[in-house]
Formats: sequence, structure tokens, C-alpha cells
Amino acid sequence: MACALLPLFDLLAKAVARLPQRGLLGLGRALAWLAWPLLRSRRRIARINVDLCFPGLDATARRRLADASVVNTVVGALELLRAWHAPASALAGLADVTGLEHLRAAQARGQGVLLMCGHFTHTELAVRLLGEALGHAPRVVVRRHNNACLESWFERSRAAVYGPSIGKKDVRGLLRALSGGEAVVYSADQNFTYQNAFVPFFGVPAATLTATPDLVRRANAVLLPFWYHRGDDGRYHVRIEAPWPGWPSGDPAEDAARYMRELEAVVRECPEQYLWAHRRFKTRPPGELPVY
Repeated sequence: MACALLPLFDLLAKAVARLPQRGLLGLGRALAWLAWPLLRSRRRIARINVDLCFPGLDATARRRLADASVVNTVVGALELLRAWHAPASALAGLADVTGLEHLRAAQARGQGVLLMCGHFTHTELAVRLLGEALGHAPRVVVRRHNNACLESWFERSRAAVYGPSIGKKDVRGLLRALSGGEAVVYSADQNFTYQNAFVPFFGVPAATLTATPDLVRRANAVLLPFWYHRGDDGRYHVRIEAPWPGWPSGDPAEDAARYMRELEAVVRECPEQYLWAHRRFKTRPPGELPVY
């Protein structure tokens, strides 16, 4: 996208962000249908992942789940625009938020909070809804876009809602935020090629970051699980849970495995809303063949 077109896109994004929820979800599904031929690669990855992770489903059910996840990924792009550009009035009554007492208790002790979540298709909208309930938004850790023009627009949009974002590899920035008592939304469920261990995710060895316990320890922070899903009625259910008992255990690989177990349980609640189009199993254990 040329930078010259960004002002036009900005206006369009703000208009989409203000749509009624039913209209926004319907538009997302329509765009997915229109773009279906262009999503061939993402559909293929999603189907491979679902085949690996849900062997108990028959082939038709697996195909439907994978395709539904791709549709939700397209819908999630519009939910991202809502997260960044919707006025608070457009979000009123759109979510149930529970578990705020866990976050407030940690911050009352002066601790930073690592809100551990996963790559669902509407993550940033859940963060925005949490921020509306709190009265102030948590910070977010993001992967920087390779296109400088888009990255500038993304960061400007995010910063207006959450404050300056923290780059995925900016460990010092993350530690500063946590040490300063801030809440930061963080996920480590994508493929990691460094500081990783192969731990089961839906029974499949997944290269998973093992550094999270050390980050929490160095910042004297607390990890709180942060989960969310969109209900059939279009409303969002956002919850913060108490810390996992026995985490960290002192064994980084076991702590990564615990994270994957907890995430898997949540994904099973609404599997079509997880980002199956990501190549989660790209890095394989020694001797195992590529799956993509």
C-alpha cells in the first residue's frame, strides 16, 4: 500500500470500526467469501494444523473447522480496526469482563503483570475491551511489520489506544514496563526458533519459548492468564484468571508445557477462533519431516 493512500484507508477504517456488531461480522464473512481464492495458502496451513491437532474429528468436520478459522481470521482484521478506531461509545455493552480483581491486586502490590494469552483472531479487540473495563489500556507486545509505511500506521493506531507498543524482540522494553508496574499483554504460542523447547500442543511437538519465567522473575512481576472468545450472539467474554498453581516450577520446559496445556484447554472452547493459519509447527524436532 502506498503511503499516499493511508489517509483514505484511515477514513475507511474509522467507518468500519463504527459499524454495528452484526454488520461488522457480516461484512467480515462476506469479505472472506470474496477473498477465498486469494487465501489458498492460509487455508492450506489451517487445514494441515487442524488435521494434526484434531485427529478424532472426521475429515469433513476438520475441513469445516479449518475453513471457519480462516473466515474468523478475516473477520478478525475488521475487529482489529474496531480495536484501534472505535470510540468508547461503540464498544459499550459489547463485552463481559471478569477477573479484574486479580490484576488490581497485583498492581496494588506494586507488581507488573504479564497478561499471558494466545493468538486468537480478535486478541487486540479483547485488549481494548479490557482497557475499557479498567479505565486504562494494558500495553501490548507486537511483531513489527516489514513495510515501514504500514508499520508507521499500525503503531500510530495502536499507540492511540494502548500507548507505545513493545516490539516482540524488545526484551529491555518489556522488562522496563513490567518493572514499572504496568500490565502487558503477551503471547508465546507461535513458532520459536530460539530459547525453545518442544512441548505438546494438541499432542504435536511445538517449538515453544522457554524464557517467560525468567522475564517474570527479572521484573518481579506476576503472570496472569488472559482469555477471551466471541459468543454466538456476537458479544465478547473476556476473563483474567488467578496465577497457575505451581508456575513457575523451576523447569523452563515444563513451564512452557504448562502454558500449552492451559492454552489448549481454552482453544477447545472455541477452536474456530484460534489462528490456525499460522505455521505453528514449522520448526520440527531433530529427525522429523516438515509438515507444511
